[in-house]
Amino acid sequence: MNKSEFIDAVASSAEMTKADTEKCVWSVLATITAELVRGGQVVLPGFGTFSVVERAAREGRNPQTGATIKIAATKAAKFKVGKGLKDACKDSYEGSKE
Repeated sequence: MNKSEFIDAVASSAEMTKADTEKCVWSVLATITAELVRGGQVVLPGFGTFSVVERAAREGRNPQTGATIKIAATKAAKFKVGKGLKDACKDSYEGSKE
């Protein structure tokens, strides 16, 4: 599902115009992004948790030359799946095996 298909599906489900739906979707994403930038987390019970993790500096290897390189410490966004979403996906998979 691409962005326009997602907007169409949400607009249909919420009985909203596509323009209003697109504003809402981008607003939600911007809010999640802003909270992660502040170092916080966003918890959506049954769906999942967005958070920021710190990755320590480490050594790696250049795959072309094999030379050792230093990889700097960084922060990255993380998503942990909630029980409701996990169960829905699991039930969907188990239903397709029958």
